Amino acid sequence: MINNDVIRSIRYMLNISEFKLVEIVELGGGKVTQSDMNAFIKRDDEPGFVECRQNVMSHFLNGLIYLRRGKEEGRPPIPAELPTNNVVLKKLRVAFELKDEDILELLSQSGFTISKSELSAFFRKDGHPNFRPCGDQFLRSFLKGLTALVRKT
Repeated sequence: MINNDVIRSIRYMLNISEFKLVEIVELGGGKVTQSDMNAFIKRDDEPGFVECRQNVMSHFLNGLIYLRRGKEEGRPPIPAELPTNNVVLKKLRVAFELKDEDILELLSQSGFTISKSELSAFFRKDGHPNFRPCGDQFLRSFLKGLTALVRKT
């Protein structure tokens, strides 16, 4: 899934402005201009669309964790990771404080059924024998269910 889709989904989910998106990236230790962020949230068929860079997405996800959970003093910053679908899933799980049961419920509400062991395979390290790459369809279903949960409350 492209990074721009994830940012647009989270923006809609939390009902936040482009200015707040820039603040989230800065909270995660990154630097992005307002015009860059405006280009990132455009649809790929709109003029002025720019694909969100990996490092910006990494800072955005870390900033989202800090926004939702707070930044602990004395704790080292969250390490930057290349934002694969698995990393996006992990960081959203942390940011929204979701347990496996919560994720399974979100997925079932968006019409996607998966077992607990299949879900845990997404959270394993790459190279682990039970690691499974997270597909775009799974991540979209997760974001759809999470959006429904967040916008409902």
